[in-house]
Amino acid sequence: MAPQTKRVTINDVKEMKSRGEKITMITAYDYATAKMVDKAGIPLILVGDSLGMAVLGYENTLPVTMDVMIHHCKAVVRGSEHALIVGDMPFMSYHVSTEDALRNAGRFIQEAGTQAVKLEGGVTVADKVKRIVECGIPVMGHIGLTPQSVNQLGGHLVQGKKLDVAEKLLDDAKALEQAGAFAVVLEAVPARLAALVTQQVGIPTIGIGAGATCDGQVQVIYDTLGLSDFLPKHAKQYAKLAEIMEQALKTYLDEVKAGTFPTKDNSYIIDNSVLDAVKANLK
Repeated sequence: MAPQTKRVTINDVKEMKSRGEKITMITAYDYATAKMVDKAGIPLILVGDSLGMAVLGYENTLPVTMDVMIHHCKAVVRGSEHALIVGDMPFMSYHVSTEDALRNAGRFIQEAGTQAVKLEGGVTVADKVKRIVECGIPVMGHIGLTPQSVNQLGGHLVQGKKLDVAEKLLDDAKALEQAGAFAVVLEAVPARLAALVTQQVGIPTIGIGAGATCDGQVQVIYDTLGLSDFLPKHAKQYAKLAEIMEQALKTYLDEVKAGTFPTKDNSYIIDNSVLDAVKANLK
């Protein structure tokens, strides 16, 4: 019998939906954060291209490259032991051809060590999803508000309020399921429409701004911990770490200026004879 993996698998995720257990997913972009998320017991980590805004200070996700994503995914994989790590395929890494999509998806698995990839789109990328899955790489879909299409969508707007878009969302979800995706993210979708999508597909739906009836939820960790400048409507701030960190840094500044840090407890000692010899050699 093959040894059992410590990590959550895509089968575990599917079983969560089957037994009605809510699926929790959150982003992480570095080693230290991944360790905390893993210790908290969150079963899925998304290394999102949202790092372009959250970590790198870009206006949107579009400047993020494959090399940047691989770099951050490696760090997250090193920091976790149990969570299933999903690498976010960045803009233009799967748009040109199926061959490009497969090659870049393979980089996430082979170079970065993630267990799955995520890409945006439904019907239009179903053939690429199918090919990637056929080659043994698990794929998570992403429909609704797709940030890589922000210019086409006219901004970060709720998707699915109109009939044609709502019907397209259903078609996209079904196309991803048929292509072999193991789950699908629904972003900025009206709650009742997201509930309908969840009923209509057999794979887990992971909501972000899509109501409570999705099979699971994903959030950007900086929003959740109070480390971002702007809190989206769909997010909840569970801590105010920015305030705590700012105060700690101010205290550090004050103590260095006052000479109260470092103390003897923060300093290393040297044998008097060694120091005396050093001084003697200076003469």
